[in-house]
Amino acid sequence: MSKRMTRLLGAAALCVAGTAIAQQPTQAPLPGLPASMLPPTLPWSGASEKLVVGKDDPWITPAEQAGFSTTPRYAEVTAWLKRLDAASPLISLETFGRTGEGRDMLLVRASKAKDGSGAGKPVVLVQAGIHAGEIDGKDAGLMLLRDIALRGKDGLLDKVDLVFVPVYNIDGHEKMSRWNFPALRGPAEKGYVGNSRNINLNRDYSKADAPESRAMIGLLRRLDPILYVDCHVSDGFDMQYDITFTYAGWGRYAYHRATADWLQGRFGPSVTAALEKAGHIPTIYPSPIDTREPTKGIRQAPEGPRYSTGYGDFIGVPTVLVENQMMKPYRQRVLGTYVLLEAALKLAGQDAGAIAQAKASDRASRPADMLTRWKPVAQPIGWVERFKGIAFDTYVSPASGRREQKWLGRPVDWRMPIIGQEPVETVRLPKAWWVPAGQAEVIDRLTLHGIRFEVLDAPRTLTLDRVRLVDPQSMSVRDARIPLDTKLRHETVTETLPAGTVRVPADQPLGLLAAALLEPESQDSFLAWGFFPEILAAPSGAEDFVRAPIAEALLAADAQLRAEFEAKLAADAAFAADGDARLDWLSVRLPDRSPYHHLYPILREN
Repeated sequence: MSKRMTRLLGAAALCVAGTAIAQQPTQAPLPGLPASMLPPTLPWSGASEKLVVGKDDPWITPAEQAGFSTTPRYAEVTAWLKRLDAASPLISLETFGRTGEGRDMLLVRASKAKDGSGAGKPVVLVQAGIHAGEIDGKDAGLMLLRDIALRGKDGLLDKVDLVFVPVYNIDGHEKMSRWNFPALRGPAEKGYVGNSRNINLNRDYSKADAPESRAMIGLLRRLDPILYVDCHVSDGFDMQYDITFTYAGWGRYAYHRATADWLQGRFGPSVTAALEKAGHIPTIYPSPIDTREPTKGIRQAPEGPRYSTGYGDFIGVPTVLVENQMMKPYRQRVLGTYVLLEAALKLAGQDAGAIAQAKASDRASRPADMLTRWKPVAQPIGWVERFKGIAFDTYVSPASGRREQKWLGRPVDWRMPIIGQEPVETVRLPKAWWVPAGQAEVIDRLTLHGIRFEVLDAPRTLTLDRVRLVDPQSMSVRDARIPLDTKLRHETVTETLPAGTVRVPADQPLGLLAAALLEPESQDSFLAWGFFPEILAAPSGAEDFVRAPIAEALLAADAQLRAEFEAKLAADAAFAADGDARLDWLSVRLPDRSPYHHLYPILREN
């Protein structure tokens, strides 16, 4: 390793080594490197700039005080909010969980209820910093809370309460570094994407491995909000739009229709109008097919419950993903977020009754099927006739050895196709799933999510659907799990289930979420996330002088198996020459040899 590379890596390490070092002033650029690798930005001004208070204002937020060049650490956020709590009867603070590193997870409730509980009033839940470097929502939320509590915007609380989580991923937030999210134009140092175990919390709603996820799921169950807003910053490519947002499956592919229709028909137009009036350029989040060639189109697809938006869809809570455009200045992004959140509060108050009806409709629905696999359609499902893009050029990078983009900061219009999806696999949902009592991890997650189940108090014999894994393959580690990819074979069996076995009925408000977790074909199932490593272990063996005659008897009794065996011998010389491999291949095909090997432990009641 060169001395220059050693110095560079050492500087990166210092950025995240500890609080004392990280709180020092932002480091100067490395020798020979410009202060920013980012392309030119478009000039901007808008009415939302009036939201920023003067430098002598006693309630200036830390980000405003810094001219939006930096964002405050969690201790400073907490101290500022405690001061606001003490100054206003509308504000109350509470903790709702602890992070992996033991930090208290703080929420702020803004409410006109005298006891601060907000009992009986619907809640808008807003969270910031689930990806801790994408922190616009935190600083926008502090400004909005100040103006609600002290500056005359308390009318926003006439019909709803606001519950605000300023930083969701606190442990990641405190690992600030200039190397985190380097494509984001501010703040100078940003938090890390993962939590203390490097789990992406916006992939953890369904499997709920992280303590932060478990706390948020508990909060969602307690509040049952009429609107849930998750604040992010996009990656991808440059564009003129500064504030973008979307919903599960872009609304088009939502699993629950009533809440999706409200989001598309009411939320989108209302928030868009507010943002445009304030001088911003909003649009529905354009997820690119190819960031290197943006004009290939915008991808829209279904979402599973691993994501905040997907989880909201599966539990019947209208959920919005805010994706501010990464290359817009931090000040502009924060102000746009403020406008969006204020408009969301106003609309939620106006539409509280309609939203409640939509939620009830979705939760009363009982889908018979669930889409589990899909693929891009051959032809666009629509077009954006004038997408507000940014011109770019390419050059050959001496570092990558290939052509790289160079964004030019010049507006350009593109005609962009919208690429939708078509079904590949849909499963018919059973009446119920049967979970063995020993699957404590699964039962824990069902309980956490609020999925209803019943426990057998006596043995019961039933005809059920059993699923066998065919050629399972462990995948690369992702979010503290080793996911599993496998083909599946369904077979009808008669089983006597012991007392203590758990029955999860599909006929319940969270039946669709239960299906996403328990149907083995689901991409967000416990099986797909690798919850059952025990079923991958080979069955216990025996001496070869016993295995060989058993295998011989199996070949003699099963003509189809014998033909498959002979075909494999003919096709694979190494296998044919390996006596152990031949006996292993035959042994795993013995009927009922193991109650675990390649058998999905959850049975389906059709």
